[in-house]
This record gives sequence, structure tokens and C-alpha cells, in this order.
Amino acid sequence: MAREDSPRDSYHLVGISFFILGLGTLLPWNFFITAIPYFQGRLAGANGTAETPSTNHTGPTDTYNFNNWVTLLSQLPLLLFTLLNSFLYQCIPEVVRILGSLLAILLLFALTAALVKVDLSPGLFFSITMASVWFINSFCAVLQGSLFGQLGTMPSTYSTLFLSGQGLAGIFAALAMLMSMASGVDAQTSALGYFITPCVGILLSIVCYLSLPHLEFARYYLSKKLSQAPVQELETKAELLQAEVTLSVFPAITAMVTSSTSPGKWSQFFNPICCFLLFNVMDWLGRSLTSYFLWPDEDSRLLPLLVCLRFLFVPLFMLCHVRERTRLPIIFRQDAYFITFMLLFAISNGYLVSLTMCLAPRQVLPHEREVAGALMTFFLALGLSCGASLSFLFKAYSEAHQSSPQPSSSVLPSPPLSAASGAETLPREGPLPRWASWSVGARRGQKLPWLIATLHMVRKKTPVVILLLTQE
Repeated sequence: MAREDSPRDSYHLVGISFFILGLGTLLPWNFFITAIPYFQGRLAGANGTAETPSTNHTGPTDTYNFNNWVTLLSQLPLLLFTLLNSFLYQCIPEVVRILGSLLAILLLFALTAALVKVDLSPGLFFSITMASVWFINSFCAVLQGSLFGQLGTMPSTYSTLFLSGQGLAGIFAALAMLMSMASGVDAQTSALGYFITPCVGILLSIVCYLSLPHLEFARYYLSKKLSQAPVQELETKAELLQAEVTLSVFPAITAMVTSSTSPGKWSQFFNPICCFLLFNVMDWLGRSLTSYFLWPDEDSRLLPLLVCLRFLFVPLFMLCHVRERTRLPIIFRQDAYFITFMLLFAISNGYLVSLTMCLAPRQVLPHEREVAGALMTFFLALGLSCGASLSFLFKAYSEAHQSSPQPSSSVLPSPPLSAASGAETLPREGPLPRWASWSVGARRGQKLPWLIATLHMVRKKTPVVILLLTQE
């Protein structure tokens, strides 16, 4: 709470400014992961100007593992700058860290928007995009740490406003993607408008930061140099981090899930709504729940158990409806399964991350909180990087192809028997029957040698039918 003799925040301008600054710090990360279909379209080798951002390219054709790399290269800078922050704070003035980071993020996102108009080879486009992801998230890490240093001198309600802005960044990015898809304009204009949106958000953040010294309320608090500011910064910054299980499947695995319904509007909007929008809304709700209750308490063994139980989401998402794979079966085919899993996954992530950050300071003495906060931030950043690394393994397993051995020539008969000869011949194009898919591990579009499958008909006295299957 603000002291009675302190200036008033006229029209809540300072609160609004920190809310927008919080929104701006996480816009880059959320806009990159929400636009995974666009990046996959460019990396698939198609002309970027002819590719719609809403097309799902997150299937097994993802030879670059884009969603895995963008997650990993977004978290490694956080781990690095968690170690370097103390050095940076002493050597670089605060205004340079904040304003310089905002300007660098703006320029890099402007580059991303400009690339929409440039036709590049997939390899070059991937290299430029990954370099942008690394530098954008490096500047974001410096920006977040510096802004939390300022918030350490402000009343606690302003830290809440800042965190609320960050929590809404993902929702804002998902809504921007949906509006881009529903706009009805051509694909290039849609993608360009989508990537210009965060540029406007960063520009607005720069204006808000430059306005703070001109507001009496902000000047009053920012002029203070409180010794507890670094402690609050470390403790609050840790609340931004996701759990390690979370990044091992989101978005690398969850973005691969498609709707099981027939092609249409719902199928087109399924992933942006049920993966990104639903996750961010429920994650924000989960973080907000700790303002009303904290359960279980810090002495309960139930808390680590609940955290460990979240590993169950890894196989659950991997067994959802992901097309064109052979190693894992699709058990949870209906859309309702994925939506239910995502709802529980997101709300548990937000609640448990926020809960552990609230309970951890109670476990140490007051003079140990600075060290505890630093350790928490470091190990959470380490967990983020480990989770992002695990996503490569989970994705590779979920979409790996089973290779069929080449039969010897003595086993192979002559060309397929015709219908007149009493055998059944499958068409060369089109999906295989369910029994054939389970029998030979075949899928549409996969190159397989001639395979012989034997089917015993259910009807009595029906002879064995030899089916010669081809897929080219």
C-alpha cells in the first residue's frame, strides 16, 4: 500500500504504464510460439507469400523441429542472464538496460515482420529466425530483471499489475492470431499484420517507460534505493517461469494435435483456440487462484506429489489425435479429450508455479531470502531449459516412422491379383482400412514395399483371401 504522505497515482497512469510494460515483456515469446504454423509453412519449402498462417504444418514434415528449437532458444538466454544479471546491473545503467532492450526487441520484431515479404530458402529463413529468437529473448531477460528492480521500490500492487500484464500477453497473442485468420485477407497481408501487432505493443511500452519520470507518483518511489529491491526482484521474477514438464510438451507436442472432425472452420481454428488461447487463459486463472487460497501448505507432502503427477500429461498429449504417425496409436481421438487435458494442464501449471513461489520464502529465515530467491530462479531456469531439451525426445518418439524390412524376392509374388482371380486388390491411392493399418503399420503417403496380409473372413466357409498391399 502507498503511504498516506506519498503522491497519488493520478488517473492510475503509473499502474497502467506498468501493466503495459508487463504486457510488452512477454509479447515476443508468445507471438513466436503462437505463430508456429506460419513458420512451419515457410520451412516446408513453400513460398512464404502463398502460405496461410493458419495452416497446420506441425506434423511429421517438421524437418527443422522448429517448435522445439524456438522453445529451447527462448529459455537458454533466461538461464544465461540469470547468472549474469548481477554483473550487468553493476556495469550498465538502468535506463540503458531497459530502453536499449526495448529498442532492440522492436528492431528484431520489425525484421521478423519484414521477412514476411522476403522469399528466402528454408535453411536461411530458419537460421535468421533462430538468431532473432535468441537475441529477442536475451533482451527480454535483461528487460524483465531491470523492470522488477524498479518494481521493488513500488507498492506491491504495482508488481501485481505488472504480472497481470505478463499473464495476458499470451491471451493477447492468441487473439491476434485468431483475428488474423478470420480477417479474410490474403495470407501475406494476414501474416504481416500479425507480426506488426507486437511492434505496436513494444512502441507503446517505450512510451510508457519514457513517461514514468514525468509522473510525480513514479518519481517519488523510483528515487528510492531500497535494499530489499533485489530480493523482491528475484522472488517475483521466478513467478514468470513455467514448470519443466510444461515446456517438454508445450508447444512442441500440443501444437501437433489436430481436430478429429472433418475439414472446416472448427478444424482450422482448433489449434489456436484449444492449444494456445485455452492454455494462456487457464494458466492466468491458475496463477490468480493463489490470491484467494494456498493449498497445500509448505509442510505438506502433497505439493511435490502434485508436481510429479503432472508428468502424466506427457503420454496423454502424445496419445491424442496427431495425424500421420506410426509408432504410437491414437487413443484419445476426440477433441474433447485434448481440450480436457489442456484445461487441467494449464490451470495446474499456473497454480503450482505460483504456489511454490509463494510458499518458498516461508521455508527460510528473512536474511536468507535473497540467496533462496537466486537459487529458485536459477533452478527454475535450468528446469525450463531441460524441459525444452526433453521436447526433442518426446517429439521424435511420437512421430518416428517404423521401417519395414525388405522381403526377399522369393517371397514376393507376381503383380497383384485382380478381382477376377478371386482376390481383393486395394487402390493405390486413398487411406487403408483400419485392419490393414494395424496389421502392417502402414499410413497414407508412406513408401512401403509389397506386403502380404492374410485376412480370415468372418463368414463361414469363406476361404482365406490374400491381399497384396501397395503404397507408393
